[in-house]
Amino acid sequence: MSGGVRGNGVAGWEKGLRYALLLTVLVIAVGPFLWQLSTSLKGTTEDIYTNPPRFVPQDPTLGNYSRVADIIPVWDYALNSLKVAVANVVTNCVGASLAGYALARLKFRGRRIAGLAFVMALLVPLESIIIAQFTTMRALELNNTLVAVVLPGSVAALNVLLMRNAFANIPYEVEEAALIDGANVWQRFLRIGLPAVRGTLAVVAIFAFMGAWDDFLWPLIVLSDSENFTLTVGLNFLHGTFQQDPRLVAAGSVIAVAPLVVMFACLQRYFFRGVGEGAVKG
Repeated sequence: MSGGVRGNGVAGWEKGLRYALLLTVLVIAVGPFLWQLSTSLKGTTEDIYTNPPRFVPQDPTLGNYSRVADIIPVWDYALNSLKVAVANVVTNCVGASLAGYALARLKFRGRRIAGLAFVMALLVPLESIIIAQFTTMRALELNNTLVAVVLPGSVAALNVLLMRNAFANIPYEVEEAALIDGANVWQRFLRIGLPAVRGTLAVVAIFAFMGAWDDFLWPLIVLSDSENFTLTVGLNFLHGTFQQDPRLVAAGSVIAVAPLVVMFACLQRYFFRGVGEGAVKG
């Protein structure tokens, strides 16, 4: 009896510690965003440096968001970012799924070398190749265009490897049965492969959208005309010019983060399906 009580006590202590750690991680991860959201809703007459900090605004207002739109063409910048992000999602989903399927299911000379090349590409930092990317875009006469922003990240090596692993988990018996029925490579890819890896496709879409939407360094280098600025580049101007008014900076940050939250909320059902990816469903 005493052993059972002691065991329950230890289990309760471990459970409490687990929840405490999870709560700490949640505060660290979500706390800054909540503070930015709170700051963006505070009026100019409200002190944002109170001690202790006050998360709930006394008189919430959306005026800071309209002020951001008055100072910079934030919605034009957001539209440019949306174009880049959507194009990046399409190219990554199509290109990574095709390349991943070829690496996982097709037999051809040099397949191992091709897979190793994608792994090695993950080890190359962006800063070491960004000059070569810029000169390439200039040689193609694509500088100062949104195409130049999309092109270098149109098929990311990480996404190819994710799709390769997802396709590799599909049992070969399923494709062998389709092959006996006369299905060609494209039919097996479209009717068997893709439906079985929808969860990983959602992960690739989220990663591609986030990477394109949050990218700052490459658009800053390749874009020179303000009409083509993405949201991150445009908000940098807001931060540099009006850094004494953190309410505007906070409002711009919330505008930039909101689409990512919406996209993840729409795709989270597929995002967490990775454990059973590729399993045979009866």
